[in-house]
Amino acid sequence: MFVGVGVGLMIGVIPGLGGIAGLSLLMPFLYGMEETAALAMLIGLVAVIPTSDTFSSVLMGIPGSSASQATVLDGFPLAREGQAARALSAAFISSMAGGIFGAVVLTGFVVIARPIILSFASAELFMLSLFGLSMVAVLAGRSLAKGLAACCIGLVIGSIGGAPATGEFRMIFGLEYLYDGIPLVIVGLGFFAIPEIADLLRKNSAIASGNALGSGWFQGFRDWWKNIWLSMRCAGIGCIIGAIPGLGGSVVDWIAYGHAVQTVKKDPKFGKGDIRGVIAPESANNAMQGGALLPTMLFGIPGSGAMAVFLGGMVLLGIQPGPSMVGADLNITYSVVWSLALANVMGAGICLALAIPISRLTQIPFQRLAPFMIVLICFAAFQATRSLADLVALLSLGVLGVLMKRFGWPRPALLIGYVLAPQAETYFYQALQFNSWSFLGRPGVIIIGLMTLASVFFGLRNRVDEHGHVVPNEDDAPDVPSFKAHLPQIVFAAAMAGLLLVALNDSLRHDFLGQIFPLSVSVVGLVMLAILMPQLVRGKIGHHAHFDAELTGDHVGQEGIGNLWGGLAWIAGLVGLTALIGFYAALLVFFPVFLWVRAKAGLLAVALMTIGCAGFILTLAWALSLNFPTGLLQDSIELPWPFR
Repeated sequence: MFVGVGVGLMIGVIPGLGGIAGLSLLMPFLYGMEETAALAMLIGLVAVIPTSDTFSSVLMGIPGSSASQATVLDGFPLAREGQAARALSAAFISSMAGGIFGAVVLTGFVVIARPIILSFASAELFMLSLFGLSMVAVLAGRSLAKGLAACCIGLVIGSIGGAPATGEFRMIFGLEYLYDGIPLVIVGLGFFAIPEIADLLRKNSAIASGNALGSGWFQGFRDWWKNIWLSMRCAGIGCIIGAIPGLGGSVVDWIAYGHAVQTVKKDPKFGKGDIRGVIAPESANNAMQGGALLPTMLFGIPGSGAMAVFLGGMVLLGIQPGPSMVGADLNITYSVVWSLALANVMGAGICLALAIPISRLTQIPFQRLAPFMIVLICFAAFQATRSLADLVALLSLGVLGVLMKRFGWPRPALLIGYVLAPQAETYFYQALQFNSWSFLGRPGVIIIGLMTLASVFFGLRNRVDEHGHVVPNEDDAPDVPSFKAHLPQIVFAAAMAGLLLVALNDSLRHDFLGQIFPLSVSVVGLVMLAILMPQLVRGKIGHHAHFDAELTGDHVGQEGIGNLWGGLAWIAGLVGLTALIGFYAALLVFFPVFLWVRAKAGLLAVALMTIGCAGFILTLAWALSLNFPTGLLQDSIELPWPFR
């Protein structure tokens, strides 16, 4: 277990790798191991990745994995206020509590869960997807039209590739890379990591604005204890979502975060550094692992991508998932259950011990951290398909993410739409095929539908703006009285309308079952933009729709603020060099040039940091049996590893 926990902590700290990569690393070592010890090692890794991925989410604003995206919204602002240790310790305590809660639930429900899980058919799974989409209501920002349009764009991006019902390929534009859709890690890093790096680079300061690290992990524990019922509720949500195959970690943190925003009444500061915005998703994403193990072990149905690899590990060990796990092999089941609980305690303890010293990373001038982060993000990105196209897609979505952040378009709403698009479409088709429209009368569908309506109702009452405040009824957005100043916002909204028109036109070329989902989503998005455009053009000063961070942001008028596109230009430079000479050779050029030109580092520091980064990336590539993306030079000349 300790080996699994150790590997899981290291994998979790590196943005974008996640449980699938970590479990794949351990697979070769399972041969010949005693089955209980092997399962303890696998569970140790699975349990702690949602704990250790918090480091990059809080300290750098980069989602450590798909299960820690919502943690960025409040964890990173806390780090920038000099409260990184507090945010991390609250997250680790919440993770431990959620993990133990998940193990307890798994213990109690391992026998009675079978009829409950089997009662969820495609109709109920479709309604659960709609319930996840209802969280857009609370994360829609100041302008509801912008929020819903952003969600529609996310749904469109999520529907790129093969149509579930017909197998037709949609919106691929002749590009081989788009046949399987855009990978989640690319979308998450593009919309959240790239904009934050660009924003921090232009400010030329450390991540934390002050010198103090906050009151440490004791304060984080007090925060968790003060909000223990929120933590337990979100852990319960995590168990339920984890037990339903197909939902998994990509959405559980958003649902928990939305629940927190809907239920918290006292001094909400969500999005600006509310500790409850850290406690809620971190409680849920660890508890989800316990829930995800239920269908994996009882039915051989993986609850997530990581559980699919875990299922392969069980087969390698000669363990057959199924009813025997609650019969003849019940001892193995409870070994897994309590390995999960112990691994969460062990992982949280190690992370708590490291929280304060690692928090000191936020005091380092960001120019020194930026090249490491850029290289790591690019390394994580090309894990998706291991091609140069991953980096091009990352840069393209990064540009869109920067513009959305500038104009106040809610990126969480887009990400929720993207994550839920494939399963919402698939389950809808299946429900229609199996039950026709009569599926709407199923008791489970009605219950989940009422929950969804309640979520929308409370979400619209507690909508959060881009500054983390609950949106007031009156129009009071920071604004400037000039149509010329509003023109960039109008142009961007028109570009988003153009994107939806392209999706609409593409959908009309397909059969009915292949076109109905992107067609409907595009029409709804265009209706939202038709509402938004007059607000941007004719809306009075301070209207909710108006927002441009380049005119009214906190950095406006401050000295030493760089250009919005400076950070993106450096990332584009690394991608361009990779296309020309390959990733590893590009790294050896990019790293010293950035440190010398942008960070003004000395020659010795440049040399040491370049060697350290190059060695670290090389070790990772060796461990993952990875060939780096090649460039034009490498395609024409046969070079030795690692340059190929």
